[in-house]
Amino acid sequence: MELTDFKMVARKYETIFFDAFGVLKNHKGLIPGIGNTFQYLNQHGIDFYVLTNDASRSPAELAASYEDLGIYDITEEKIISSGMLAREYLKLKVKSGTVAYLGTRQSAHYIETLGLKTVSIANVDLENASDIQALVFLDDEGFDWREDLNRCINLLRQQNIPAIVCNTDYSYPESRKEVAIAIGALAHMVEDIVGKKFIKFGKPDAQIFIFAYEHAAKRGGTTDKDKILMVGDTLVMDILGGNKFGLDTALVLTGNTLTKNTEMRINSLGIIPTFVCESAVIDQ
Repeated sequence: MELTDFKMVARKYETIFFDAFGVLKNHKGLIPGIGNTFQYLNQHGIDFYVLTNDASRSPAELAASYEDLGIYDITEEKIISSGMLAREYLKLKVKSGTVAYLGTRQSAHYIETLGLKTVSIANVDLENASDIQALVFLDDEGFDWREDLNRCINLLRQQNIPAIVCNTDYSYPESRKEVAIAIGALAHMVEDIVGKKFIKFGKPDAQIFIFAYEHAAKRGGTTDKDKILMVGDTLVMDILGGNKFGLDTALVLTGNTLTKNTEMRINSLGIIPTFVCESAVIDQ
């Protein structure tokens, strides 16, 4: 398997979409040297956005988290999250009532900006749940997995309401060798148990790529898909999603995909990135 230097890849494109976790940062903080990448992109007039399935915080809070780490180029306008798409759905489909959610108090931002009342699943009274109009899966923290997932199952069995998944990731990297379960995996388990089809936003589904494409175009970016690159660390989420939308893709090996397994997984899954790079770091 041939690795390509990311600088050689980046210079071919006018706009780059980056996944966040496993590409720009991990549980320890920023991927070492990733700040050089944004300096290079700015110097060469290459536009960029962060496409993330992270619905745990608002775009403003996510941008602030990068600023806290010393990256000032990733502003609120540069972040496109699956939570933004879920908010658009709720805006159209849920006009009143209460929305229950799994996640931290911060993650409820996407619901509350619509003026809807929210309640953590931990505080849902199943005997008095008639006012709940939807259940939203936002984050894998902020609730008791056993008690509150059981409460989700029983709420969905009792109430004919939509279940919305804002983060379709099954796992996220905790280190170079270890991953942790993400909310997408928990939602998938609940979906199987209750036998209902959930509404899902995030990679690899097309909606987030359409949203990002239109967002970039409105800000003066290219409308030529041949000039847009998707960079990610997972074949099933990032690379498949980019491929399906007609973008060139670059798989980086700083997150979910281990170097020693890369060629085997590409061959077994049949998901083929345009490039494979050690990382998204550009050395100056």
